[in-house]
Amino acid sequence: MMNGVFKMNANTEIKLDDAIVDVMGLPLHDITRGEIVTRVIDAVKGGRKMAIVNANAHMAVESQKHPWLRGLFRRADIAFCDGAGVQLAARVLTGRSLPRTTPPEWIGPVLERLGPEASVFWIGGQPGVVDVAAETFSARYGVRTVGTQHGFFDLTPGSRESTQLLERLLATKPDIILLTMGMPRQEIWLRDNIDHLPTGVFITAGALVDHAAGRVRRPPRWVANMGLEWLVRLMREPRRLWRRYVLGLPVFGFYVLVYLQRRLRLRATSPLSRKLAG
Repeated sequence: MMNGVFKMNANTEIKLDDAIVDVMGLPLHDITRGEIVTRVIDAVKGGRKMAIVNANAHMAVESQKHPWLRGLFRRADIAFCDGAGVQLAARVLTGRSLPRTTPPEWIGPVLERLGPEASVFWIGGQPGVVDVAAETFSARYGVRTVGTQHGFFDLTPGSRESTQLLERLLATKPDIILLTMGMPRQEIWLRDNIDHLPTGVFITAGALVDHAAGRVRRPPRWVANMGLEWLVRLMREPRRLWRRYVLGLPVFGFYVLVYLQRRLRLRATSPLSRKLAG
């Protein structure tokens, strides 16, 4: 694992260094998309096991309700900022500016550079859609698809479907597993199976399956740079996403204020602050 303490115990203390920023209990790496590309390629070529997760405002809120998510982020080899809200929260709470990226922005370059060297297994998406996504990426980047599984199966450990999927993964030993079941379903699966998986790079990639299959188009880069990608997604899929954004964003703002108040209180009661005040 990388720097810091990465154990599944959600109550473990986060020991931060310059490469990690604590945002609402989530240890996020100060890492660019180019650095992610390099590390993933190195892991695949070196036959190493690597877990990559990402945090947007929705994930930050979910992690407040489910402490095991914070434990998963502590265990991850790479945990990156995937949203303008989390980027803003990092500035407000820590004064640090985190690079922001999304899986569709760097998975393509990874696969393009690996080509036939890489084998990929897709998990998530609608039945049929995941197959289109896999075929599209295989044709575009030359990677080998060794399996697909739609996202509507029984995740329960020990269930027939989960056991069969794990057997397929152990048999095919993919270099890269793309988890595209949405938050937090994909994180639940990773939490329950990471210790049973073969060597490979496991990436929680959300809506990548729909982008790859051509069902959803990414907005222009300037929209993402302005932090408005969420608004475009809401306008395109209001029925599916209205709860996440219309209700979720105010809740996220509330949690940011709670953490800010806590930070200010700790700063005011620190020994240095009391000394200066006296």
